[in-house]
Amino acid sequence: MASKYGNLDKISTTGASVTTGRQDGENIAGIAASEKLARTDLGRMNKYKGTIQSVSVETGMDGAIIAGIISRESRAGNVLDSRKYGDHGNAFGLMQIDIRYHTPRGDWKSENPRDWNNKVHILQCTQILASMFTAIHQKFPGFTKEDQMKGALAAYNAGPGNVTNLHDPDSRTTGKDYSNDVVARAKFFKRRGF
Repeated sequence: MASKYGNLDKISTTGASVTTGRQDGENIAGIAASEKLARTDLGRMNKYKGTIQSVSVETGMDGAIIAGIISRESRAGNVLDSRKYGDHGNAFGLMQIDIRYHTPRGDWKSENPRDWNNKVHILQCTQILASMFTAIHQKFPGFTKEDQMKGALAAYNAGPGNVTNLHDPDSRTTGKDYSNDVVARAKFFKRRGF
């Protein structure tokens, strides 16, 4: 389904790099690797499905893209410390908001996935993604919404200044595969009702 952020089904992807594909101990890459990682996260992700869908309705962002980011960033919460931080204490929550650039909202007082604080966090991070889409749209106005969304995903990871072109938006992202991996995971989650 198309939205103001494009149609996920029309976004091209090569999937995860070998480095990302090794997260679960296997030597795989590409769309198959992204889907395998997403499949591992699916049980945990399903706990947040209602919250993701609520944020999707509120923002117009495809819920599957939100799920793809959550899978990539925190493995649906599985790789966070007891305070819900990752990235050596520099990023917070399911979608790993970088505390060096943003003040996190929501405080994870509850492990209940339906807790209001979880929605506040997911909403804040989705709004950041939307702002990245706006920045990429302004920087590359002649491209399709789908290309701009892929660039926005790369910008969510590396900042809009590090997205130098939309033919290879991942050239400066973590693993050099961020947007491609997130899109492949998102397509997996889309087929499962996100």
